[in-house]
Parts: sequence; structure tokens; C-alpha cells
Amino acid sequence: MSSGKYWQRCAVLLALPTLAFASDVEQLTKNPKNWAMQAGGMANQRYSELKEINKDNAKTLQVAWTFSTGVLRGHEGGPLVVGDTMFVHSPFPNQVYALNLEDQSIRWKYEPKQDPSVIAVMCCDTVSRGVAYSDGKVFLQQADTTLVALDAKTGKELWKVVTGDPKKGETATNTPHVFKDKVVTGISGGEFGVRGRITAYDMNTGKQVWKAFSTGPDEEMLMNPATTMTWTDGKMAPVGKDSSLKTWKGDQWKIGGGTTWGWYSYDPQTNLMYYGTGNPSTWNPRQRPGDNKWSMTIFARNLDTGEAKWVYQMTPHDEWDYDGVNEMILADIKVKGQTRKALVHFDRNGFGYTLDRVTGDLLVAQKYDPVVNWASHVDMKSGRPIVNAKYSTDQNGPDVNSKGICPSALGTKDQQPASYSPKTGLFYVPTNHVCMDYEPFAIEYTAGQPYVGSTLSMYPAPESHGGMGNFIAWDAGTGKVVWSKPEKFSVWSGALSTAGDVVFYGTLEGYIKAVDNKGKELWKFKTPSGIIGNVNTWEYKGKQYIGVLSGIGGWAGIGLAAGLDKPNEGLGAVGGYKDLAKYTNLGGTLTVFALPPK
Repeated sequence: MSSGKYWQRCAVLLALPTLAFASDVEQLTKNPKNWAMQAGGMANQRYSELKEINKDNAKTLQVAWTFSTGVLRGHEGGPLVVGDTMFVHSPFPNQVYALNLEDQSIRWKYEPKQDPSVIAVMCCDTVSRGVAYSDGKVFLQQADTTLVALDAKTGKELWKVVTGDPKKGETATNTPHVFKDKVVTGISGGEFGVRGRITAYDMNTGKQVWKAFSTGPDEEMLMNPATTMTWTDGKMAPVGKDSSLKTWKGDQWKIGGGTTWGWYSYDPQTNLMYYGTGNPSTWNPRQRPGDNKWSMTIFARNLDTGEAKWVYQMTPHDEWDYDGVNEMILADIKVKGQTRKALVHFDRNGFGYTLDRVTGDLLVAQKYDPVVNWASHVDMKSGRPIVNAKYSTDQNGPDVNSKGICPSALGTKDQQPASYSPKTGLFYVPTNHVCMDYEPFAIEYTAGQPYVGSTLSMYPAPESHGGMGNFIAWDAGTGKVVWSKPEKFSVWSGALSTAGDVVFYGTLEGYIKAVDNKGKELWKFKTPSGIIGNVNTWEYKGKQYIGVLSGIGGWAGIGLAAGLDKPNEGLGAVGGYKDLAKYTNLGGTLTVFALPPK
């Protein structure tokens, strides 16, 4: 399709009358008895209005029941609860269970048949971030890139569509997201030279509605050179023609990464969906000169057409693997005394960003871990980080080991989602407190083979509290840490805040913890395995429950999950987390908690 015809088509779509496309999941998320989306709602706040469990009685929480998924490896994401049914997922082979909350019996089980060869091209464990629900359907994104719609009552397949090709290194670990009448999904594989994109499908038929790439020609990225805006010289300005192509050498954009395996959010008022793109390929920055747009970028797209309204690149010409896929949290907060419709993002690069989610204006960009040293600050006029030459792996060059870079490639936070409490106005953030040595080397691209080009080693941030994690409270209006609670290992679970003035999170050793709004620990419980899943809550028959999946794995736990023991394996994580084996073991268990009977 020519550029002119594409924009004519978009104009026709935008001119059509708005129809009632809303799915029932939006209404379901407004009832706190349900937990109908992985983040609790479309704004990714991970907050619940339930308050039976509060800061005074949380210390009495006890196990109500448990459920084994029957699968080892890393358990990310969490269960969904809709009415009297819970939907639980597992890592590869991506089993799905529907449980009756009355007696925890299994209503149905879905076990897809996947070629196990896909495991070899999954970068950092065989994780899945969970299923989605809407309009009587459960949506599963399989590791082999098959997107499936299941009947929520029977588990029967309604439709399926293939979104990628594992032979090229394309896999899928993200949860699908349902916004209005569309299921939106992404792609993994930045470490295999995959070209990132995001795709929207019709929720009822599985028919592709639109596809938008992260790199390449304007029409393939669904970017309008004249109307897609970006932060430039202290204000928003059009991206201009060939905004991506100009920042890559030759055809490198075709294997340029920018994958989309994180969490997405949606604002019904603006009809914009928000997400981030990952690292450029390869990890050797000298082989891909230029800003490598639009990897490492926050996108705001029109949900109906896919057209990008605005973009903001956080780490131009990434030299450290600081994927930009972490969640975009939508909240109305005060910035410099003025209430703004904000988007808040805790990037792997160690900076917490606050932007105007309607216009894309950059409002705040500050470090949310003081040890971050690869850049001194973000220049608020250009929006670019000011890189410290000592820690520039590009300036230091290939085959040179740049030491003491903070944070590590894991980032100050990876995909583990933060929580926002409208009650306190604070963001509660699980973080990594880890640094690294990084040595790039030359590598050639071969389809389906790792395209990394760097050797890493990781370790706790030096001259600090000695641990590898912190759980923090963050003021996104000022860009300041309000309080910080140190942890022995990275905090790799999704957080949950509640109207009961309790905040929950899990640790890699396997503890689920409850703290009050000021960070004081109220309660903890050791689950059967390390926690990289996300804490959530629901109500059934008048009683509030807290649930979390335990099952060590993910990038931090890949040594245990995959049986690796060489320090540089697991892209450097194995050596960094070698002591984890002293505190936990493999597992796959949902643990549910409640207050004791009155």
C-alpha cells in the first residue's frame, strides 16, 4: 500500500461514526470483587478498593487454599477472577485452568500442543505473563506465537491465529490485552534480531485489524510524519519523514529489535493505548550507529487505527540493554502544582518518567535508584539522557570490559509491574539494586540464532546495603523516592496496593510481604518457591482474598529454572544470583490467603 493510500484509508476510518465497541471487561474491572485484567484495570494501577484486609489485621493473614500448576520454571503474571471462576495459567506449555472458587475444583483444563523446540529460542526462561478475559472468552498468547480464544465456560477453542515465526527467533511471553473490541498482542525475541511490532485482532473473529512495527518505513510503523509528535527542543513537534530509517545504518532496522513483550494500558477518554518497545539488536552498539528509532520508546497509538499520536525515546542508541517495555501507569496527579493526565513509567534505564499522556509532553525524569551512574541526568529540553563516558560501552569499544555500570541490563526494574494508590498518590515500585560489567563483541546475524554480541556479569550495587533489591514508594509529581525498603534479592513480583492501606509484594526467596503505606512490614509468609508472579486480590461470598503465583525463574532466576551454573550464562544473571539456590527451589504454586474466620 502506498503512503498516500494508507493515509487516505486512515482518514476514512477516523471519519466513521463511533460505534459501541466496548467489551464487558471494562465494566468487570470497575467491580473490585473481580480481578478481570492482569493489572486490575486498563490504567495498569494494580490498586484495589477492597479493604476488609487492612493495616491493622493484615498480620493475621493465613493460607486459605493452594493450587499446583503442575509445571516448573518461572511463573510470572497472575490469576484472573471473574465472578465465581478463577483462570490460572502456567509457563510453557502454557496450560490454562478454570477453577470453581466454591470448592477449588477444576472446571476445565486447556493444554496446547506446542513444538518444544520453541524453548531454545526463549531468551530468559519459558515464562508467560498470563491470560486475558472478555465477553465470555479467555485469550491465551502461547510461547510459539499462537494467539488462542477459548470459551470461558468450557475451554473449547473458538479461534486461533499465528502471530510470529519461532524459526526466526520470534516467541511470545506477554499477556494479551483486551481494549474495546480488540485483542492486542506483541512479540518477543530482541536477542534474536526480531523486528518488533504490535498487532490488534478482532476479539470475536481473530481477524487482524492493524499491525504496527517499531522500526522501518513510516507506513509500516503507522506513523504520520506530519501529525505523529515527539518531544523536541522543549516542546512537541512532528517526527518528520523517515524518522526511523534515518537512524539506522542501511537495512539494519529489519533486524532491529524493539520488541513489545511488556504491559499495555488504555485510556477510553482519549482512545489511546500505551506501551513500550525493547532494546535494539545487537547488544554491541558499535555495529548499529545512530539513535536506532523507535526502539526504547513509549508509544501512544489510536486504538481503532493503530496510528501513533506521539512517541518518546528514553534511551537513544542503547548501549546497555535497557529495554523500554515496562508498564505505563495512567493516573491523574499533580505536577508542579497542576493536575495532569499523566503517564508514569519506571524504565529499565533507572529513570522514572512522568509524561502528559494526552500530548506526550515530558514532565519529570529522575533516577529512582541513587546508584544509577550510566547517565548523570535527563536533559529536559531535548529529553535525552546525558551519558557518562566512563560507562559508555560504545565509546569504550568492542572487546573492552566496561566495569561498574549501574544498573545492570536487568534494569532498576524489569517487567515486574508497580502499583499506584489514588488514596496516597504514591507509586509502589519493586526494584533491582544490581550493577554489571559489560563487554561487547562483533557478531553476525543468522535467523533463529542468538544475536546478542556481549558478555555480562552482574553483582549487588557496591558500597550499598549489600542486597540486590529495594521496594520503594515514589512521588511521580516531583520525581523523588519517599521511602525505600531494602531486600536481599531483587524484588521481581508485581506490587498491589489497596484501600485497606496495605501494599503487597513478593521476593525472589519466596516471601509474600505486606507493608503499610509508609513501608513498615506488617506480615510475611514463605511460599513454596521464589515469587516472580504478581500479587492480586478479589472478593468471593463477602470475603477478601490475596493470591500470588510462586515458581522461581525469569531472568533473575534462570540459573535455577534452567539448571545453569556458569557465571556468564543466562546473559550474566547466573553468577549474579548464584546465592538464590540457598533460599528457594523450583515450584509452581498458587497460594491464596484470607483473614481467619471470625
